[in-house]
Amino acid sequence: MHHAMQFLSDNAAAVHPRIWAALQAADAPAPPYDNDALSQQLDEAFGALFGRPCAVLWVATGTAANCLALATLVPPHGGVVCHREAHIEMDEGGAPGFYTHGAKLLLADGEGAKLTPASIAAVLDPIRPDVHRVQPHAVSITQASEYGRVYTPAELAEVAAFTAARGLPLHVDGARFANAVAYLGCTPWEACAGAAALSFGCVKNGGMSAEGLVFFDESLADVARYRRKRAGHLQSKGRFLAAQLLAMLEGDLWLENARAANAAAQEIASVAGDRLLHPVQANEIFLNLSEAERAALRAQGFSFYDWGDGAARLVTAWNSDPAHVAALARAIASL
Repeated sequence: MHHAMQFLSDNAAAVHPRIWAALQAADAPAPPYDNDALSQQLDEAFGALFGRPCAVLWVATGTAANCLALATLVPPHGGVVCHREAHIEMDEGGAPGFYTHGAKLLLADGEGAKLTPASIAAVLDPIRPDVHRVQPHAVSITQASEYGRVYTPAELAEVAAFTAARGLPLHVDGARFANAVAYLGCTPWEACAGAAALSFGCVKNGGMSAEGLVFFDESLADVARYRRKRAGHLQSKGRFLAAQLLAMLEGDLWLENARAANAAAQEIASVAGDRLLHPVQANEIFLNLSEAERAALRAQGFSFYDWGDGAARLVTAWNSDPAHVAALARAIASL
């Protein structure tokens, strides 16, 4: 049977109709690069969202957003503390080293791909302040994490206070930031408070080809603009990226989409019982499933990724079909 019921990734989901409408509306002559009216609105729009001044650059991919952020924070001889299962470590093909010209990722532990002050300290404390050791220059966390776990505002405050005390700027990889905010029900700022830079994800949330690189330390944006151009990410028709970001914020579409994805994930999680490897807080479900069980689900038309030997990762999206979600929940319950 054709794998018609897709739970592979939120990257595989359709583009939201309001994003298409915004792209169409932007298709008129306008100044190139980021000189158009839409790109010029980004700082104000995101400033209103976060309740504080910020400088926003559009880029095409989450990898570019993360790595341009890190390159502004970390010199080539420096290091970035991140989780050993962070996307920048596991899934960016060496781009962090490429963009930073060789900065090292300093790997930390933590349950559910989350860092704590203690797990960051465990990496920092053994590093002697001498020329033979790579010195830390920043910390990067992911909200929601690679295992779909969120940092509560209290947990985030602890991490941010710790990194500030150590003089290390904080980067937040927000590929699924919308899902985290939707789950927490807090303000957007409370979900990333203390960050110097945030990668604001849209592509996994109904966008087409735009992510927002948000600098709360606005001075960082100046050098990031030069780095974006040098990296080949200053698109000449940048208005089409700005249009997507603005449409996401308009009427809180980003949260509406994330709530839909989260709700679908909760419906599946509700029948998973002790199969769950992690609590489901965003739109990813990690399940213990044997090879035979995975084959049985695929035979019924469900597509998803294996996660190691005895598990699977299922991802819901803004447009997950309620009938498919219900069918998957029934299928898992009856295994």
